[in-house]
Amino acid sequence: MTPSLLVSAPHIVAACQALQGPGLEFVAFSDVTAVDFYPNRDPRFDLVYHLVSPHRRARVRLKVRVNQDVEVPTLTALFPGAGWPERELYDLFGIVFTGHADLRRLMMPDDWDGHPLRKDYPVQLRKDAQTYMPLQITQEEFQANMERDRYQRTTAKPK
Repeated sequence: MTPSLLVSAPHIVAACQALQGPGLEFVAFSDVTAVDFYPNRDPRFDLVYHLVSPHRRARVRLKVRVNQDVEVPTLTALFPGAGWPERELYDLFGIVFTGHADLRRLMMPDDWDGHPLRKDYPVQLRKDAQTYMPLQITQEEFQANMERDRYQRTTAKPK
């Protein structure tokens, strides 16, 4: 069974630093996800971090309870691999990670309204959906494109 620790948002970085220390060695970031308890609980969200200690063959779970208006410090300085999952949580739940170097939408279009994994997100479609047809070209067009690309590669000047 994986042990769980409840940590306050301002102390998440210090807690992870302590867990990386000698004797514990939780040096691998596995994942962070969120659970939305709306409307049943305040604070609304649980952020759930999973860390691994390969040396000890152990895992630990850190839970951070936050409301929708609370900002959480990024863990990217300790775990560079936390960048993408934090962006995912920002995009889909609207959770802001302070100090994140590139906090922007990851999956949804830049002009998307709202955060679709929140329980209060409206189910109906908010705007006209865009559909894309697959590119259809003839065999001759395909061959011409291949020849052009091959020519460009062979005649390109080195930088």
